[in-house]
Amino acid sequence: MAAEPARRVFTVDEYYRMGATGILGPDDRVELVDGEIIAKAPIGGPHASRVLRLNRLFSAALADVAYVHVQSPLRLSNVSEPVPDVMLLRPRPDFYVEHPTPSDVLLLVEVSDTSLAYDRGRKLPLYAREGVPEVWLVEIGPGTISVHREPSPAGYCISETRGRGEPLAPSAFPDAVFNVDDILGR
Repeated sequence: MAAEPARRVFTVDEYYRMGATGILGPDDRVELVDGEIIAKAPIGGPHASRVLRLNRLFSAALADVAYVHVQSPLRLSNVSEPVPDVMLLRPRPDFYVEHPTPSDVLLLVEVSDTSLAYDRGRKLPLYAREGVPEVWLVEIGPGTISVHREPSPAGYCISETRGRGEPLAPSAFPDAVFNVDDILGR
């Protein structure tokens, strides 16, 4: 009987050694998810625009209470270090010399244009399992933002969708109310 080939799971340390030795180059758009090196799609105009909008909105409203971290790694575990689009982080005096972990994250946002199925099916369960407290998926195609709160090993316990014209606020900052249209554009 033929055996199924085993997949090779990489650790974060091995992933970084691949970068140091040139196996992964500085221009490679990749992230480590559950030990797999995942190639990320090129960033298109609609995606970049939403990330810029989020950065501007969050920086203006929350500059005194959170750091806005854009397209930077998040150390979830020994085998997962994805690169979310935007994170609101707890302020720290060292400005995150080491990559943040789930306990540092106040809100994580993924902008989904061509990656919605991947973000929903692979990354959202990973974020929940690792304890990221709140995730927003900015869904460009349908023009909605799905909000996920209360992580558990089985997924997020609370999930709701906000559409155009509706307000939303991060749980960590309930007085910082944003409009879906301000994030998605008109």
